[in-house]
Amino acid sequence: MGRLSVDLCGIGLDNPVIPASGTFGYGWEFAELYDINILGTFSFKGTTREPRFGNPTPRIADCPAGMLNAVGLQNPGVDRVINIELPKLAKVFHKPVMANVSGFSVAEYAETCAKLDACPQVGWLEVNISCPNVHGGGISFGTDPASAASVVREVKAVTTKPVIIKLTPNVTDIAAIAKACEQAGADGISLINTLLGMRIDLRTQKPVLANTTGGLSGPAVFPVALRMVWQVAHAVKIPVVGMGGVGSAEDVLEMMMAGAAAVEVGAANLIDPWACQKIIRDLPDAMDRYGIRELKDLRGE
Repeated sequence: MGRLSVDLCGIGLDNPVIPASGTFGYGWEFAELYDINILGTFSFKGTTREPRFGNPTPRIADCPAGMLNAVGLQNPGVDRVINIELPKLAKVFHKPVMANVSGFSVAEYAETCAKLDACPQVGWLEVNISCPNVHGGGISFGTDPASAASVVREVKAVTTKPVIIKLTPNVTDIAAIAKACEQAGADGISLINTLLGMRIDLRTQKPVLANTTGGLSGPAVFPVALRMVWQVAHAVKIPVVGMGGVGSAEDVLEMMMAGAAAVEVGAANLIDPWACQKIIRDLPDAMDRYGIRELKDLRGE
């Protein structure tokens, strides 16, 4: 066990750095740039039961200190991920991978998670409950404690691997949602997903994104993410994975001081494909500057 090593739901990581879902594809794309086995792990692109083309374009927009996206969960569907993407990944990545799952009904979440749970490469299931509940009036599963808990219970009933629930920040009391997930059997919590935002094109006087609104990510959201990680880490006893605007080794340390067991890096990968590699490289020096002997010490482990 090295000084960067951490534990996430009973699975050891060489370091806490995890590229976030939607910013690292299915991994093999980045393996053409560097050895991705240096990562703690990574969360692959959000996967649904059926293939999805996503939202109409334009669906990406720049903004100060971040970006907006309304990609719309474009992905090839779980069967293609299992039959094509994971075998390609196995050639270049030799650690457990985090499978990110999205859905529009409890049954869809459960079916997709059950299929991925059966894959030996999958170490954790990261379940994104920011999706609209098609059987619940369109409200996001993650904005209601009862809806969030229902997803957790159904997924846990058909899986054996750690289930980490990814929370939306677009709520009044994120700690209440996290506690409901914990009580329903979740093994961990990850947060935050993107904040809802929009831009207007002054020339056309219309929204920049075809979807009108999109998810704000990047450095602008870091203070909000850090605050929510702190709140959730003090509200639950299960591990927390922190994310939101992380772009440096110092940001990783700050997230872990707030209570995160591991840290995901999102938008930074889209700006600099080597961002995670650089963060891992810089972590030992950053730890030395602040008198941190081992990362696990930050959380009292």
